[in-house]
Parts: sequence; structure tokens; C-alpha cells
Amino acid sequence: MKKIITMLATLALMAAFVVPVFSADAQYVGVNKCKMCHKSAKKGNQFGKWSESAHAKAYATLATDEAKAVAKKAGVSGDPQKAAECLTCHVTGYSAPASAKAATYKMEEGVTCEACHGPGSLYKSMKVMKALTAGTQDAAAVAFMKGTEKTCVECHNEKSPTYKPFKFAERWKEIEHPLPKK
Repeated sequence: MKKIITMLATLALMAAFVVPVFSADAQYVGVNKCKMCHKSAKKGNQFGKWSESAHAKAYATLATDEAKAVAKKAGVSGDPQKAAECLTCHVTGYSAPASAKAATYKMEEGVTCEACHGPGSLYKSMKVMKALTAGTQDAAAVAFMKGTEKTCVECHNEKSPTYKPFKFAERWKEIEHPLPKK
């Protein structure tokens, strides 16, 4: 019992760092809002890159027999798809308050664009995105951030029951999705 309480306390502390503090107005909007502009090859097909990644399948992975066995071994009782200990890292914005989740937010999407870039409600418009790209929009003012190693290791760390040594430079190449140069 003490082990479970310690693990839950550790995960709660991790969750405090996984959910960035942004403007009270910023909400997680879900991957379909990103997809609208980031799916064409001409614009870099960031959505396609994400949809083929393990991040896109992070929530679904929790339903596998392997995930259930890992969860049980880690002291998680019940369904990993309902366990906060698992969802904190397998679902973008899971630990955020309900007020920070728009009606379009779906936890079933797994680890989405907003895990690295912040809740998208304030920067999802074409006008704001163009201003961010041009450097004329303050990113923090619209809750936009660039994914960094620090962002990744909030979940990819030794506290994960399936941890493997994390080499940021190598793993970044797997998920990198730059805007095409004009």
C-alpha cells in the first residue's frame, strides 16, 4: 500500500510539471484543429507525421494486454485507460482542469501536437500562426511553445514503468516536422 501511495504522489507531482501554466483563456482543442492547416505536403504534413507516430497511438496502447500487464506490475489497479497514473503521460492535457479543454478536445487522440506546443485555442488561427512564424507574435501571449528536451523528459524518464534510455537528439529526428522553407 505504501508503494502505491508513493507512486501516486510521485505521479501527481509529475503531473504538476506536465501541464504547463498558460493564460487562463488557453484551451486544448484537439488534433483536428491542427490538422486543418498542417496536413498538406506543401505545408509539411505535420499531421501525417504525427498520425504515424507512437504518440498518436499512446492512448490506444493502454488497452493492450501488454499495457495491462505493465500497469498491474506497477501497482495500477484496473483499466490503464482510466488510470490517472497512465493517462498523465499517454493523453495530452489529461491533468488540466476541465475549463482548459474545449468541446473539440478528445483524450482518445493520445499525445497530440498540444503536448509540445501548448493548448492551441489562442494560436490556432491562420493569422496568429503566420505572425508566430514571422516573429511578430509573442508566443507566450498565445500559449504557444516549441517542444524541447525538457518537454519530452517530463514523461520519457526513469519513473515510467517502460522506460528505455532517452536520447533526445535521436528521438527528435523521429518526430521532427518542420515547416517547409519558402
